[in-house]
Amino acid sequence: MPLTFTLDPPVGPALRDGILALWTDVSDAGGAVGFVPPVNPDDVRAELVKHFVSMAEGRTRLLVGRDNDGAGAVAATAFLTFNTHALMRHWLWLYTVMVHPRHQGKGYGRDLMYAAADAARGIDGIEAIRLTCRGGTGVDRFYESCGYKEVGRVPDAIRVAPGDDRDDIMMLLPLH
Repeated sequence: MPLTFTLDPPVGPALRDGILALWTDVSDAGGAVGFVPPVNPDDVRAELVKHFVSMAEGRTRLLVGRDNDGAGAVAATAFLTFNTHALMRHWLWLYTVMVHPRHQGKGYGRDLMYAAADAARGIDGIEAIRLTCRGGTGVDRFYESCGYKEVGRVPDAIRVAPGDDRDDIMMLLPLH
């Protein structure tokens, strides 16, 4: 059963807790969303608060995918963040792209990426989406299959653990 996506849902305790649980579960399953397992929910909460502050300031928009099983649990997210640089306001960043591990392999990641692109197309003046991903995870191939192109790479920029450095891969999706 596909997910239902909502851009800019009202944020309350249930949504906050749902995103916190999603982010923790994705991180603990090895998802490259800013943490290395095991994850402390308090660390995740601090990062989530940063996203919420950016939303409150109008710099970020939230896309949420919910289960259609009647419970409506948070199953996927992506944060669309506007670029504040005066010469780069025609594209935005896509951050914290997550699909719950229980939904891996169902096509929901691709659905999320298409919903994010549709949301960005609906924002005046936005012509492209840019994201970064951690090398060595294979997720760059997934993003390529969604139409993104690698536009840069910083070798060994992400230190996952001592002796385990990964490339920071920059990818871009033109929206026209």
